[in-house]
Amino acid sequence: MTRTGVVNRNVLMISCLALAALCLPAVTSATPTVTVKAKIVSIPINPNSPHSPTYPNTGSILGAGAALEATLNISGTEYGGYPSPVTGVVVELPAGVKLHPQGFATCPTATLESHEVQKCPKRSVAGPAGEVLGVVSFGGTRVDEKATVQAFFAPGNKLAFFTEGRSPASIEVLATGSFSTAANPFGPKLTVPVPLVETVPGAPYASVLSIKGKVGAAFKRGKKLISYGTVPKTCPKGGFKGKVEITFLSGETVTVNPTVPCPKR
Repeated sequence: MTRTGVVNRNVLMISCLALAALCLPAVTSATPTVTVKAKIVSIPINPNSPHSPTYPNTGSILGAGAALEATLNISGTEYGGYPSPVTGVVVELPAGVKLHPQGFATCPTATLESHEVQKCPKRSVAGPAGEVLGVVSFGGTRVDEKATVQAFFAPGNKLAFFTEGRSPASIEVLATGSFSTAANPFGPKLTVPVPLVETVPGAPYASVLSIKGKVGAAFKRGKKLISYGTVPKTCPKGGFKGKVEITFLSGETVTVNPTVPCPKR
């Protein structure tokens, strides 16, 4: 066969391969689906009690002290039939939100890292216990697990989140977030690296399916109420807009922009 014949044959083969590739279905990587719902609520007087009364004149009121309640749901099948494990959460609050950590106690770093949160000062509790639903692994078996999550004020103007589960696996996880300032139109920005949870050596890491929690606290100084967080004094048309970024072990980052309606007063 002549050299020209070989070249023509190679060109034909490459053309056929290219045409075949165009006929193949596109391969895409699965990405978890994330939804976030948030609302402004009144501040509980005793955050350690699930049925605590709340401070009057707090909640969804312009310029008032308030707590933030949020529910996050994650779905996906890209990690053994479940969502990829979460490795980080970033929350950007609306511009105009004010945080006032002064006067609140902090739980010592050593106490948090030893998971002895029952020894944290009462005024370091940053909100009532919330709930986490996840999936844990025992070898090749994966089962649901419910756990509690509670926020604490930590040294250095940080927020620490302690997650504790008892059955079917014993889980104690500490995630500590740091504050910075986000670009307009947002304000305070909380960045929380999330540790991976391995129930049995070599087994898949735990996946998060949902998180429901509340952050917000206050105390009385004389007759004055000191609130950790306050609602902006004005509300833009369409409501307060926030931003939540969830990073997964698989490398994806999913961004959600929840909106909270403007207060009626």
